[in-house]
Parts: sequence; C-alpha cells; structure tokens
Amino acid sequence: MNDVLLTLEGVHTHIGAYHILHGVDLVVPRGQLTMLLGRNGAGKTTTLRTIMGLWPASRGRIRFQGDDITAQATPQIAGRGIAYVPENMGIFADLTVKENMLLAARQAKNAGQIDQARLQWIFSLFPAVEKFWNHPAGKLSGGQKQMLAVSRAIVEPRELLIVDEPSKGLAPAIINNMIDAFRQLKAQGVTILLVEQNLSFAKRLGDTVAVMDNGVVVHAGAMQALADDEALQQSLLGLSL
Repeated sequence: MNDVLLTLEGVHTHIGAYHILHGVDLVVPRGQLTMLLGRNGAGKTTTLRTIMGLWPASRGRIRFQGDDITAQATPQIAGRGIAYVPENMGIFADLTVKENMLLAARQAKNAGQIDQARLQWIFSLFPAVEKFWNHPAGKLSGGQKQMLAVSRAIVEPRELLIVDEPSKGLAPAIINNMIDAFRQLKAQGVTILLVEQNLSFAKRLGDTVAVMDNGVVVHAGAMQALADDEALQQSLLGLSL
C-alpha cells in the first residue's frame, strides 16, 4: 500500500435526514492525479467534504498515509498536508489577494515571510495573483478568484490537493493555465484529487479515474481507458469524452 496515499472504505455519509453516500470505496494513488467524475447529484462534492471532515462519515473508514482519519476534525486533517479548494472557492472577498494568501501561509506572519521562491513560482502560473496582489479579492473575476483559490492551497507544500470543479465557468485560456499548474504540481510529487465536469479537462490531466453514481463508486481504473471507450462513457456518464 506504499503507493496509495488515500483510501475510502465503505464510507457512508448522512446530511440530516438524507443518506448521501452509500458505501464509497475510493483509492487515490500517491503522486498521481485522480479524477472523480459523475452526473450532478452523484455524491462527488459530499465525498470531498467527508474526506475533509466537514461532513462526518456515519460509517466506513478514511485512511491517509495509512492512518485512520475518519473521526478527525477538519483542522487536524488539513494539518496533515491536505489542501481543499471548494466549488465556491472560499475567497475572503473583503481581504486583499495578499491577505488571502497570507492566511493560507500558516508559517508566515507577514507577506515577506512567505517562501519567496514558491511565491514567484505561483506568480508564474497565475500572473493575475501578482497583478492584483493589493486589490480586494471580491473585485476579481470568476477566473481570477479560481486562480487565487488554487494559489492559496499551494502556497505551502502539500501532500494532497483536493479541488472541486476547478474549470467551472473559466475561459479556455485560463483552463489551459490551470492544466499547466496541475501538471507542474504533479511533477513535484503532489497527489491531486479533482472533481470535474469538463471531460476534455479530465482527459488531458487524469491518470486514474473513479466514476460515481447514486452515492457509490461504480467504476474505477485508468483515465485513458475510459477516454478510449465511448460505450463505457455513455453507460457511466451518458455522454462522450
């Protein structure tokens, strides 16, 4: 299991009276980019939030680096080196871009203490973060907010990056920037778990894929194998890559 970073074993999640996850089994290999696909309402976002402890699992086990994190609180899980970018991006609109970044850089008390080499690398990936450094984050466009959200998540080294629909609503040029950023992160050894609806994006980036339906994983395997099998795509997703 040395090549596996994260596993979910029979995970169930209830939100109030609603039973959302019905026994999710998921394996996220170390150093790879795993795509989590599925129709709307399949349980993808709930799976991410359950991993992060934002919604507790009612049954099953979540293991990270071999340790059981099922019952841990969100700050403990984040402290293990897991970063989460939610679909709504979680930007602090009234703070500047710099202040948003500083909040995420837990080892820094001011912007000068942020790892400057890492910051320059982030600026090279997302020039808008540098351009609007002193601007209120709430004034950014949707694409710029998404860049800031990912930048915050990677301002410190992470073992696992979890991102919910990073390409949603983005222009093609910004999507290409995002793909380049994820490729560079993966080259540095970061393991990535992405929920995505843009199947072209998924095909270009994914190493492995898991497809969800009705709160369970109904297919898992190589992303390329799914991309090459149109009948399987139609069966699982109702559309073609």
